[in-house]
Amino acid sequence: MQDGVGGWPMEDLFERHPENPVLTAMDLGYPANAVLNAAAAQVDGETVLLARVEDRRGLSHLTVCRSKNGVSNWKVDNPPTLSPRGKDYPEEQWGLEDPRTTYLEELGVWGVVYTVYSRQGPQVRLATTRDFRSFDVGGVICPPEDKNAALFPRKFNGRWALLHRPVSSGRDANIWISFSPDLTQWGEHHLLMETRRGNWWDAHRIGTCPPPLETPEGWLLGYHGVRNTVAGAIYRFGLALLDLENPQRVLRRSDDWVFGPQAAYERMGDVGNVVFPCGWILDKPSGKLRMYYGAADTCIGLATANLSDVMAYVMSCPLVS
Repeated sequence: MQDGVGGWPMEDLFERHPENPVLTAMDLGYPANAVLNAAAAQVDGETVLLARVEDRRGLSHLTVCRSKNGVSNWKVDNPPTLSPRGKDYPEEQWGLEDPRTTYLEELGVWGVVYTVYSRQGPQVRLATTRDFRSFDVGGVICPPEDKNAALFPRKFNGRWALLHRPVSSGRDANIWISFSPDLTQWGEHHLLMETRRGNWWDAHRIGTCPPPLETPEGWLLGYHGVRNTVAGAIYRFGLALLDLENPQRVLRRSDDWVFGPQAAYERMGDVGNVVFPCGWILDKPSGKLRMYYGAADTCIGLATANLSDVMAYVMSCPLVS
């Protein structure tokens, strides 16, 4: 077993559920190619996944899936919850992808940010919902090319904060943070975290995974890192810690990835060697963290960890100068 920083065994932080994958295209109740990359929330005693579903044309929509235990017996919206809206919204021409959801307590709504995709490239759209049954769909908040967005749950000095990944042609794909007084007009853009060149596991692309989680030590940030190899890209998951009151300040960052493609359903699929979490749910009484992730761009898996173990590991990671 590989040891990480401070001797922590990496494979032990997150444990795969024995019933993985917990959600496949066969569970949807309508024809589809794949289900993947789902936002996650706990609402009225149910686990709610807002999942990306790729249809048999190759275009994606978003569908709500509900389960009492978060593992099985999923009730799936049919027709799909959010679908591309045709000619009136050309930015959605090629589909909707990779949502993340955050409860905005001040407003009493869930903020959902997701990627809309077209010939103009990926852009970020914001919607809100109180119950994951009806949605108030707003406008595009990030111009192309931009994706991998996630909201913080509260304001900082009167401003909402958004993590996202803008990319210019020929430039690295890094994580940025931006601020808004009203969730509509976004500015004060800052580079937050960069790729690490060379043979690092996160050398070629990085991006936010689940929305940041508030802890006494700081904001726990999970992010994906991509390394390009002669056999193709490998998507893995690492951790960082942001300052509690100044989230544009990175305090710690893991040298090692903590979760990577290992099981057959993660290594083989439409896009092999991919684990891609978009949502996690913390059960505060038990301290158990449930992380839902896309596996090989084909199905959804569940991995769990004790938040205390995750934070002990993160606090052992190198300080960021």
